[in-house]
Amino acid sequence: MKLKVLSLVVLMFGMTSCMKTQTEGVQVLEVSKYETKLKQPNVQLLDVRTPEEFSEGHLENAINIDVTAEDFDAKVAGLDKEKPVMVYCKSGGRSAKASARLKELGFKTISDLEGGITNWKSENKPVVK
Repeated sequence: MKLKVLSLVVLMFGMTSCMKTQTEGVQVLEVSKYETKLKQPNVQLLDVRTPEEFSEGHLENAINIDVTAEDFDAKVAGLDKEKPVMVYCKSGGRSAKASARLKELGFKTISDLEGGITNWKSENKPVVK
C-alpha cells in the first residue's frame, strides 16, 4: 500500500513539474490571440531559444536572446520595459522562465505564446529563416 501511495505521489510530482506555470502579470496566450496581439504597435517580439533553433525558423521580426545564456539579463536590458514584450520558445517551458525573469526585471506587459513555436507551426502560421 505504501508503495502505491509513494508511486502516485512521484507520478503526480512528475506531471506537475512538467506543466508550465503561469507567473502573475504574464499573459499566456493561445496562438490566435498571440497573433492578434502581435499586430499592436510597439511590440517587442522575443525568441528565447538558442541561436541554432532560431536559425531553423522563427516568427517574423523576432529578436533572439537565449534565456539559457549567461548574458540574458544584459541583453534584455536593451529592451524598453514600458513597451509590450511578447515571448516564445519551442514549447513553452523556457519562455515561462524568461517571462518570469522579465517580470522580475521590471517589464510591465509580458505575453507568452502557449505551446511555443511548436503550436504556432501546428496551426500553419508563418515562420521565417
